[in-house]
Amino acid sequence: MNPDELRRSVMAALAGISHPATGRDLIAGGHVQNVEADEDGAVRFQFLLRPEDPGDLVKQARAAVESLDGVQDVKVNVQLPQMGPSGQTGSGGRRGGLKPGSVPAPTPKPGILPDVRHVVAVSSGKGGVGKSMVAANLAAAMAQTGLRVGLLDADIYGPNIPTMFGVTERPNVTGEKGRELIQPLEAHGVRLMSLGFLLDKEQPAIMRGPLISGVLKQFLEQVDWGPLDVMVVDMPPGTGDAQLSLVQTVDLDGAVMVTTPQDVSTGDVRRGVKMFERVNTRVLGIVENMSGLACPHCGEPIDVFGSGGGEKLAEEMKLPFLGRVPLDPAVARAGDAGAPTVVSTPDSPAAKALGGIAATVLDTLAVLVGG
Repeated sequence: MNPDELRRSVMAALAGISHPATGRDLIAGGHVQNVEADEDGAVRFQFLLRPEDPGDLVKQARAAVESLDGVQDVKVNVQLPQMGPSGQTGSGGRRGGLKPGSVPAPTPKPGILPDVRHVVAVSSGKGGVGKSMVAANLAAAMAQTGLRVGLLDADIYGPNIPTMFGVTERPNVTGEKGRELIQPLEAHGVRLMSLGFLLDKEQPAIMRGPLISGVLKQFLEQVDWGPLDVMVVDMPPGTGDAQLSLVQTVDLDGAVMVTTPQDVSTGDVRRGVKMFERVNTRVLGIVENMSGLACPHCGEPIDVFGSGGGEKLAEEMKLPFLGRVPLDPAVARAGDAGAPTVVSTPDSPAAKALGGIAATVLDTLAVLVGG
């Protein structure tokens, strides 16, 4: 097909998608820019994804273009609005100034993780919501696409990543004295580092704040991560030393917040979102975990922890809702067995939900699968 004709077809397809909130199509709303097409059927365009946009809007655009006759390849460059003070979008730069008396502005150290394209934190307001499970499955799902992925377990007090990936050995240290580097371990295509690799099985991590910051800094600076497309960081729950140390050490691309449906969880996540906004770190969206249990007898959903709390929170805070993961005993069994759900039971509803969330995060980061 002639490139000009193909470009017009792409524009028409994108103009046929309406934003659910504004009613405007993607072209008229300014979401899609710089549409290009060549004689080989390769299509490229930029997509401006605003914080209030649905998380699947990029996927809708990609699917509409991929379905066109003559299209052989689609690449979407997702652009995020720049972040100004207090997390507001604007022209002041992603890391603008903060209000007097607020948390000190983060000053990431240049040169840390030079070969890592994107760093994404997975966080929660409280423990027990499945944050580490989500982090483990997001990393494994991204690795399944062929990307180079690392998973840093920053949950110092509860390092569960070794168990979830079935890795128990200690990492090796290479290099000359004074220049030693820890070699990350690997499982299911993901490079791993966790304090759990360095402690005995029942040894507690008894540390004050400065030590936590020191361990996290060591894992960032003294681990031989190598080239990575994405580093996923499993954060401890809350808004403490580890979170502040991370944003003050590396330039985060964003954070994924995990909650369960009930108010006691979403309220804590709301505080976590505000914390990341205070340090000018974008929240990529909210995941609702344990969202309904299928009755083993009749198949009807049982809302054990209520329903819709995560989606409602995302709407209130004008954040993308990344998806909901159903409550499934197989997820717990997979974690205990050392194989994330997306690896052990890829056709299960939970695995499909987690895979979809990973794809949405990748679209947002403009990490193109296979590209």
